[in-house]
Amino acid sequence: MTITFITGANKGLGRETARRLVGLGHTVLVGARDPGLGAAAAEALGARFVRIDVTDDASVAAAAADVAAREGRIDVLINNAGISGPHGDPAELTGADALGVFDVNVFGVIRTTTAFLPLLRRSPDPVVVNVSSGMGSFAVTHDPARVESSVVSPLYTASKSALTMLTTQYAKALKDIRVNAVDPGYTATDLNGHSGPQTVTEGTDAIVRLATEPSDAGTGRFVDRNGPVAW
Repeated sequence: MTITFITGANKGLGRETARRLVGLGHTVLVGARDPGLGAAAAEALGARFVRIDVTDDASVAAAAADVAAREGRIDVLINNAGISGPHGDPAELTGADALGVFDVNVFGVIRTTTAFLPLLRRSPDPVVVNVSSGMGSFAVTHDPARVESSVVSPLYTASKSALTMLTTQYAKALKDIRVNAVDPGYTATDLNGHSGPQTVTEGTDAIVRLATEPSDAGTGRFVDRNGPVAW
């Protein structure tokens, strides 16, 4: 039985990923900051709720300890939790704004991955999936045919670019773990006011594929539902 831990899994892409992986036979652990929303989502999905606030070292450590005591290992870690931060004029941004976005989108991934590495290393086929974005790609955001090229969101885009690079570095360093990044695409979620043209099911296609692919599929990749994403 594959055991999968997903951060930010009480809604949006995280919840839909959890729903699909439960349907594929995974034991899914729904990670969420809000106990009420997380527990309700887990109960509805047939999963187990584990409280985690990826911006808090103690919370992340407690989540890893909870899983160590109950499941003993995980096979797949999906770092999905993320925030968009302020949009628009960069002249109005502050250092505090930047720290807030990076604390969730980048530093939160580092905290969670570090805490869960011992549990991943108990798996015969450990996998990390980092939910990044085409918004962090130079190629995508400079392509006038892509909607991403018309969006001004300095901190979100910078954080996702950092996350994709972080993924490649983990992939190089962690030879025993498959580590990949995914661009869900422009999907209707709370993050964008449900303005995206894709459904959450379409947005989770690549996440689910990376979480279920064979062990020889490769590491250090950045993919969307159609294949590799250019940087």
